[in-house]
Amino acid sequence: MTDTSISTLVGHIEASAIGGSSSVAVLNPFSGKRIYDLPQLNAAQVEAASERLRDAQVEWAATPAVRRAAILTAVFDLLLENQDKLIDVLQLETGKSRAHAFEEVSGAIQSALYYGKRSAKLLQREKTRAGVPVLTRTWVERIPLGVIGIITPWNYPMALTALDVFPALAAGNAVLQKADNQTALSVLILRQYAIAAGLPAELWTVVTGDGVEVGNAVTDNCDYVAFTGSTATGRKVYERAASNFIGASLELGGKNPMIVLPGAKPAKAADLAIGGAFGSAGQLCVSIERVYVHESLYEAFVDELGRRTTELSVGRSGDFDFDLGSLTSAAQLARVSGLVDDAVAKGANVVAGGKPLPAAGPNCYSPTVLTDVPEDARMFRGEVFGPVLAVSSYSDVEEAIDLANDSEYGLNASVVGPQAEAIRVASRINAGSVNVNEGYRASFASMESPMGGVKLSGLGRRNGPAGLLKYTQTKTIGVASGGLLGSLIHLPNRAREWKTMAPLFRVLLKVLRRF
Repeated sequence: MTDTSISTLVGHIEASAIGGSSSVAVLNPFSGKRIYDLPQLNAAQVEAASERLRDAQVEWAATPAVRRAAILTAVFDLLLENQDKLIDVLQLETGKSRAHAFEEVSGAIQSALYYGKRSAKLLQREKTRAGVPVLTRTWVERIPLGVIGIITPWNYPMALTALDVFPALAAGNAVLQKADNQTALSVLILRQYAIAAGLPAELWTVVTGDGVEVGNAVTDNCDYVAFTGSTATGRKVYERAASNFIGASLELGGKNPMIVLPGAKPAKAADLAIGGAFGSAGQLCVSIERVYVHESLYEAFVDELGRRTTELSVGRSGDFDFDLGSLTSAAQLARVSGLVDDAVAKGANVVAGGKPLPAAGPNCYSPTVLTDVPEDARMFRGEVFGPVLAVSSYSDVEEAIDLANDSEYGLNASVVGPQAEAIRVASRINAGSVNVNEGYRASFASMESPMGGVKLSGLGRRNGPAGLLKYTQTKTIGVASGGLLGSLIHLPNRAREWKTMAPLFRVLLKVLRRF
């Protein structure tokens, strides 16, 4: 990506600023070198941006839903046409491998297609059963909330932007988005293509800056907030939203389990564990971090997993040459290294990896498999968010289910083994999504299906109808019969009318019982 094209994208942030913004240097994860300087806005600038959005949103809400949907379909066409450019930008900022960047960009593109095809129908007026048939009729309309605040993280900037921004716009809202400083270009290039496809530029404002100051300003100046990030920060966002009497959806942390059942094939299970754990170098909220393997398969599974993990390649390429890319920052490298070192110091056994790979890149870390992680290790219950798998054995399936559910998190899970039994076990796992004979992609890739967490993994859902309708409020319209019928009979208003009509209402209730 050229300096000119970067400057053009960054200019979209500067255009929303009043002036005098500070800036921070954004570093390339693979080289550690500066890519560009990113403007940092303050709370006053965010508030001013929200006011401009409110003015634009009024006209957008009046735009027919079919027209808004058509723009998203045009966005899909442009994103698909420019998929390689999107992948290039994503790799530049995140350090992902080409394969994992392709996976993320594909998810973003799917969001535009799904809501382009489905949103208008989902937003249609819905006829509802009247409380008093004949005398009344009712329906429900979906009304946009206004300005939607969306706070996106650095790990999946394109996918998580598309999954929240596109349905918010389709519903008739304007969007005030705080992008993470590390991955703002990935957000801004999506916005650029959306505008090229026909979206009015004034409906989607991207702001960057200090996480606390700008994040709070976004929450304080919107009508609903969608946050993706850590549980600790999500709790603060939720508290602030509640104090402002606005709704919120939160996708937070995870400590996602995989259960390998008796009857599973160790080699196949090992491949599924690798796919579920090491996507985007493990920097994925739904990635698998702990595996529970039946004792009859344990040794064979660990051997297969260790061997296959050691064979994985790590590096930087503009093609599909490496299995894993880099961690996104030096802070991430320090975090992952610290958690693994802590576990090993307390007795964990390293089957594969367990160390940085400076020859591959300054922030690269080897895909790692550990066994015998003790309960006092920080990673035993805490999220690693890196390419690290902890493997344990169990003696019976009930024990495995208990172990999988023994967490304050409940975002994603996986069950590997004979399909019928795996499905039965999946239904008993406390998580927002559970994948059978897959790590996370079977559920995550389904745009029709809601995605989100339980317990401390969050609340609310993205994707599917729920991902659109959360950005609306319902309005019920009730109409009394008019015309000749209305002049002859109507709902009672005074006591004598009630006296006459009460027996008829009793009959009506008995009739309704049959339907």
